[in-house]
Amino acid sequence: MFRLLPRFRTLSIMSGGTPPKRSPLWIGTHSGTFHCDEVVACFMLKQLEEYENAEIFRSRDDKALQEKCDIIVDVGGVYDHAKKLYDHHQRTFKETFSSLRPEVSEDFNVIRLSSAGLVYSHYGERVIQSILQREKGIKLSPENLQLAFIQIYRNFISELDAIDNGVSMFEGAEPIYKISTHLSARIGKLNPSWQETGVDIEDRFRQAMDTAGRELVDNVVEVCCSWIAARDHVREALNNAKSVHPTGEILVLKNFCPWKSHLADLEKEYKVEGVPKLIVFNDGSSWRVAGVPVTPGSFQGRKFLPTPWRGLRDDELSQKAGIKDLIFVHHSGFIGGAKTEDAAMLLAKKSVEWTEEQ
Repeated sequence: MFRLLPRFRTLSIMSGGTPPKRSPLWIGTHSGTFHCDEVVACFMLKQLEEYENAEIFRSRDDKALQEKCDIIVDVGGVYDHAKKLYDHHQRTFKETFSSLRPEVSEDFNVIRLSSAGLVYSHYGERVIQSILQREKGIKLSPENLQLAFIQIYRNFISELDAIDNGVSMFEGAEPIYKISTHLSARIGKLNPSWQETGVDIEDRFRQAMDTAGRELVDNVVEVCCSWIAARDHVREALNNAKSVHPTGEILVLKNFCPWKSHLADLEKEYKVEGVPKLIVFNDGSSWRVAGVPVTPGSFQGRKFLPTPWRGLRDDELSQKAGIKDLIFVHHSGFIGGAKTEDAAMLLAKKSVEWTEEQ
């Protein structure tokens, strides 16, 4: 269960003016209208043991921030990890996820970091482990922590960085990043509108941290407890591919799970890009044979099911294909169904060996 609200209820957020008597630790950010990046940055810092009980001081007064705060995000015009200063607005700032973390792919060298990305780059692994320990009582292995660290940046943090920095989604056919949460827009709507008066903006900031925090925690749990498990199933299927068919073109998933993006990544790791053509799995109701798409989001397949079988069903299909217990082949050929595993395997094997000249 979530245990964020009690923490937020005791959270003191102070805005502007002369800072009060120093508490053990303070997190500083700018006052006024808030944005998703510093909201998420503050939430992530609050997941760390040293900042768990820290209070947040919001101000545009650089001197007050420097005198009061132990760590400052999204304000001050300075990025200096050693001094715990994490602003990204200065013209000299060029850092990306891969420039700060060279071990990750160069694919992450396009989007400049926001304060969320900065904090995540430096503290992300610890944030992930803290959330998992609290929510699930588990700790990831170093290998799986690295996988989760990269994936959470890809499907959560990068969107926030790109939107905060005004990065266009497209420079070509493929998007530079994907909008999967719309969190930036939802956090923006928590700011008082131009018609609202007498609103406690610090209370709204607390609501924003609650909203963003819940979403980040859900994402961490999903990636670490579901996404990684799915990757292991796809890895097993890829390892066993040659025992299914000598060409390695057919994969069998023992447990159905999301597989397309995992397969695309693992093909690069195993240096078999483009080799798998069909994947066999049980969706809970029947066996399926699906074509591997050219890219995870593509409708174009490397090899779909044979043209003469497309759009046929049941006995007509079984007779045409010479395979008992078939159910259907989709009219586009990207997927077919069978009543038994044996029938599905025959459907897959005949399909990879099929030539359009037949």
